[in-house]
Amino acid sequence: MPETIPVIVGPTAGGKTTLAVRIAQYLAEQNRSAEIISADSVQIFRGMDIGSAKPDERERAGIPHHLIDVAEPEDRFTVHDWLAAAERAVAEIRSRGAVPIVVGGTNLYIKAFLDGLFEGPEPDEALREQLRALTQAERRAELERVDPAAAGRIHPNDERRTVRALEVFRQTGVPMSEHQKQWDRQPRPGAVLLGLDWPIEAINRRINQRVKQMMEAGLLDEVRRLGPRLGPQAREALGYKQLLRHLAGDWTLEEAVEQIKIETRRFAKNQRTWLRRLRATPGSRWFCPHQEQPEKIARGMVDACRFGA
Repeated sequence: MPETIPVIVGPTAGGKTTLAVRIAQYLAEQNRSAEIISADSVQIFRGMDIGSAKPDERERAGIPHHLIDVAEPEDRFTVHDWLAAAERAVAEIRSRGAVPIVVGGTNLYIKAFLDGLFEGPEPDEALREQLRALTQAERRAELERVDPAAAGRIHPNDERRTVRALEVFRQTGVPMSEHQKQWDRQPRPGAVLLGLDWPIEAINRRINQRVKQMMEAGLLDEVRRLGPRLGPQAREALGYKQLLRHLAGDWTLEEAVEQIKIETRRFAKNQRTWLRRLRATPGSRWFCPHQEQPEKIARGMVDACRFGA
């Protein structure tokens, strides 16, 4: 049997990192070492700490973490980049006789890790410029016409993913959602998907509380300091995008904070669409944090993985 890889998923602010650390600690009690691989598209950037809820040294509890702080805020870091780095991390962790634990975050990363990626066409900057020159309404109308399945997954304000979906269609004549149907195959051997199932009302309360804590921890100062260095990808991250609008004079601070809450709750709604797809993964196990204590959930996750000696 292949070595087990726990893969923890759930909504933003759902407590995934804490559970991953606790699993690693339980394994240590069984004389098995473990290391965590972050599947978060914002935690990859150095300096983007508060807004990405990046675990600090205390929260990491001495457990090695990978794919955190691996890129500069100016960089472009794709899902292909992350998947290649994650595969290297898995191999390195296993070479040390340890268990890799993947936790995210970014469900596109998780899906790619479980099922791979289709080989899409190379980026065409000239075509992308044409698409960016369209109005948001024009891009959205085209996406809904040529790839309604992708339109159902991509938020109307998500310019980057909308442009990519249209780029793939214009280059291949095939909707990106059709290319991605290979994702319905069986997941990678050994991976055990462990999901957190939060009620909407409960996770929205946690989101609002997290935004409040981030602001109290100095998110505005972090955005002000990083602002000139944020590239096109990093500046679209939740929290950063809204506070940049505030610093540009478009919104008051109160308006920007309220927009962070609104957009994060909207992001959580989009995550629920991904999680419904992931729930169909054979052998996955789902847990209810609003009904069970974290300690019990972590124990249940360890039991679900059936780690060998």
